[in-house]
Amino acid sequence: MTRRVSFSSGHRYWIPALSDNENLALFGHWASPYNHGHNYVLDVTVEGEVETSTGMVVNIKRIDDVLRTHIVRQFDQKSLNDQVEHFHSRSTSLENLVTYVAECLNKPGGLPAEVSITSLRLEEMPTFFAELDLATTPTTMTLTRSYEFAASHRLDSPALSPQENLEVFGKCNNAAGHGHNYLLEVTVAGEPDPTTGMILNMDDLDRLVAELVVDRYDHKNLNVDIPEFQGKVTTSEIVALEIFDRLKHRLPAKLERVRLHETARNVFEVSA
Repeated sequence: MTRRVSFSSGHRYWIPALSDNENLALFGHWASPYNHGHNYVLDVTVEGEVETSTGMVVNIKRIDDVLRTHIVRQFDQKSLNDQVEHFHSRSTSLENLVTYVAECLNKPGGLPAEVSITSLRLEEMPTFFAELDLATTPTTMTLTRSYEFAASHRLDSPALSPQENLEVFGKCNNAAGHGHNYLLEVTVAGEPDPTTGMILNMDDLDRLVAELVVDRYDHKNLNVDIPEFQGKVTTSEIVALEIFDRLKHRLPAKLERVRLHETARNVFEVSA
């Protein structure tokens, strides 16, 4: 069962004991001695046995009470660096925050005894979220960043006749092609750095994904303009596989997954 709550908090990426240049080196363009804020969205997933008398794993009201008491009340409308003691000496990174949420929920007096947390998903922005898989040993932390590019293509296989291509691909075989506003999610895994609290510097991830994928494919005809797709059918399966291969050895963290949204209804995923 998954339950969602939200809270609004301010925070900053800045270590007062360090110089401006040292903070910039650690946190990139995110570094600032002044707060910025987010409307965080937290998904808490728990598991347990279905209680025969109620037909529920757990009463959602009990989950809501715990989340309001231990999470929302502690974080909502607060400056995390200044008003949450745990972060007086720690970076307020998304990775550190989701780890602390797990600690709060697993403390005595936290979640009801009949359930256990299997995963947490904490969204800082719709384009940026962390996931903590607590069902694995050791636990797995991932960070996902979203990007967009617009590209055209035509589904046409050199292994098929014109009639066969039309039968297989339908209107997507249109000789003039068609286009999509692709949404790309890139997920990395790793251990947060003890100083920054981050799996990797987000500026590095943004730069590499832009260089290797977004700037390369944006406003291009995939069949005509992109050498790696020559002679291939530019299905989203093929495009997603190519993106994964282009990124997997170039990122400063383990590439866990790419997820390519061709449309709101068509989503393709390649995992490590």
